[in-house]
Amino acid sequence: MRAELRQARYGYLLGLHILLLCAEGRTPTEIAAFLFCSRSSIYRAVEAYQRGEGRALWSGEPSAPEVLRLAAWQRSLLSLLKKAPRTFGWCRTRWSCAALAAQLRVQRGYATSRETIRRVLHQLGYAWKRARPIGRDDDPERLSRLAWIRHLIETLPQNAALFFADELDIHLLSKIGYEWMPKGTQKQVWTPGTNQKTYLAGALNYRTGQLVHVTSPQKNRWLFIRLLEAIRRDCPASRFERIYVVTDNYKIHKAKAVEQWLAVHPRLELAWLPTYCPRANPIERAFGDVHDKCTRNHQRKRLRDLVQDVCWPLQVNGPWRYRLSEIYYTPEVTQAVAELEETNYLKAA
Repeated sequence: MRAELRQARYGYLLGLHILLLCAEGRTPTEIAAFLFCSRSSIYRAVEAYQRGEGRALWSGEPSAPEVLRLAAWQRSLLSLLKKAPRTFGWCRTRWSCAALAAQLRVQRGYATSRETIRRVLHQLGYAWKRARPIGRDDDPERLSRLAWIRHLIETLPQNAALFFADELDIHLLSKIGYEWMPKGTQKQVWTPGTNQKTYLAGALNYRTGQLVHVTSPQKNRWLFIRLLEAIRRDCPASRFERIYVVTDNYKIHKAKAVEQWLAVHPRLELAWLPTYCPRANPIERAFGDVHDKCTRNHQRKRLRDLVQDVCWPLQVNGPWRYRLSEIYYTPEVTQAVAELEETNYLKAA
């Protein structure tokens, strides 16, 4: 019975009991007699806690020494997870519990079921969840562009405004997302025979958090020019001598018609985000909120009704005072901002 107890409790549960009894003032001898363990186990747990390695005792995450104490097939399981299935000849991009069990059987001869694999993975701190898509973020001008935008924000005078602009695609085909449903049921979402879509261009005022937007059935240069017109009307010349619009490198933003419009309206100036870097644009978070509240699992059958559902929260909600991403405050960007300010100071002198 003692052997069964020690095998089931071996690891972080035993460490938790030891630390709690130590906190109650129990001696190692009393704890060893109470928990049916050795005094050396008590000393190891206390020393690990004093070294700052005690987090693994209550989080269930195996520390480096504990990984060595895992069963041989569990160590083989962890080594498989570090490599892609294609390395072992599987025609798949991610591991499933059944594939892991089959690979362990072929490679090591361990007869383990997929449910055992699933249970052990949970015990080792693994979870089955979605991957997060990221962009390439390899623009050679990334550092200078981030530094310039941060410099604009930190030195923005009261008679100037700064906007972050982008476009949002609105599809009649609903975006599928999670929601609460009774167990054993699954909500059905209507899908159109032919998908319809329209486009919304928005600009987030970084200082006030208000959002200016326009819509159009086509995503072209005229949509962006209409947005610039809306920004210009929102910031009258009597109050704002300068307007900066930060946007990405999409081709409609660099069209010749846009350049001609900017030449006629010199109050507005475009600042460019790094390519493949959506985290640098805080309006993406506002658009993400719109998707979560309006377009996921929607039941609209007419596009104009869906567009009204999207525009309405943009008018009544807010302000969206989002902070800049942490990528604006890395040591490299901070140094580039300091060099930019020094250069501007020398020019002014």
